[in-house]
Amino acid sequence: QLQASGGGLVQAGGSLRLACAVSGLTFSTYVMGWFRQAPGTEREFVATISTSGGITYYLDSVKGRFTISRDNAKNTVHLQMNSLKPEDTAVYYCAAAPVTGTGRYDYWGQGTQVTVSS
Repeated sequence: QLQASGGGLVQAGGSLRLACAVSGLTFSTYVMGWFRQAPGTEREFVATISTSGGITYYLDSVKGRFTISRDNAKNTVHLQMNSLKPEDTAVYYCAAAPVTGTGRYDYWGQGTQVTVSS
């Protein structure tokens, strides 16, 4: 089970820190990712982090503003979002992909709403 939290309403230029608590999985064997979906758009990839936390990838438009991190001792993954823009408004989802799998994200959280006002 993946439980996302930390969303909310923030002004442009502000910050939010999303959290995803994972249970029922061997967390350290899953690549973790954050995705987002704005109304009327397709879900898009935002960031991913390797099992050890040593490798990360980001959507170009969030590079330098967002940071993904994980704590394998606490089975959590975070997304620190700084310098938020109205175009970051979306429902944010965390997801887990088994490191030995095909790269497909098999498990998804319920989503947390992020709204950035201009």
